[in-house]
Amino acid sequence: MLVIKPGNSRDSEEFAYLMPSKSKLKIKIILPENICMYIYKLLHSFCLFSALTATTQVPATTKPDSVVIDGKIFTKVELTAQFPGGEPAWNSYLRKNLNPNVPADNSAPIGRYTVITKFAVSYDGSLSDISTETNFGYGMEKEVIRIIQKSGKWNPATKDGKPIKEYRRQPVTFQIEEDGVEITAKVPFTIFTGTDNIINVDIRRVKNSNITLTISKGSITENEDGQFIARVSEPGRVTITVKNKKTNNQLGIASFEVKAKN
Repeated sequence: MLVIKPGNSRDSEEFAYLMPSKSKLKIKIILPENICMYIYKLLHSFCLFSALTATTQVPATTKPDSVVIDGKIFTKVELTAQFPGGEPAWNSYLRKNLNPNVPADNSAPIGRYTVITKFAVSYDGSLSDISTETNFGYGMEKEVIRIIQKSGKWNPATKDGKPIKEYRRQPVTFQIEEDGVEITAKVPFTIFTGTDNIINVDIRRVKNSNITLTISKGSITENEDGQFIARVSEPGRVTITVKNKKTNNQLGIASFEVKAKN
């Protein structure tokens, strides 16, 4: 039996979905502004669904904010393409169909990964041109593409009462956490180029004096205060690995997005 408990939230209506007592899983879903799905076991993962954004199909000869229908140029869309039932129904569909535990099941490092998927809603409501702007792997892009492909026909965008083709952009954020292992920075899972980034490490039952850190790109050092400092020169993504100094056993690994310093 699935137990649903309504709760109170300052910004949104909150529901906690509790699985049967024999299950080790606990799923928490927050509606409507953000949808978080938590799977509690050795690795914790959850997903955040951001709002869809839309762009109309634009021929090269027109302005970026225009679209041509039957030789006529339009600058605005009257009605954007929508999943049947609108945004609430789309969020509900994502919540029910997306498997948030995919990256954990595929051994993704601790971290925060925002998958960006693009697709077109055609004149007849069918979906096409489904692709991703990201390539994190660990099954994340495939999972988001899978649920978009099976979503069925949408209500197409219209202008002057005529259906037009419109492109949609859907961000889905997976965040992976491991029980007893914390590897983070001032901005969670984000470090910046050309500056000292303090990496905070907390490994259960292991003192920081007994660990060593390595980074896939750039350098990482330990200062006189025992703080770990990471420096990188280019934007992108890096992994930081924590090992036991004595045994050389890996204690944890985390993925960080590297952003250019403003």
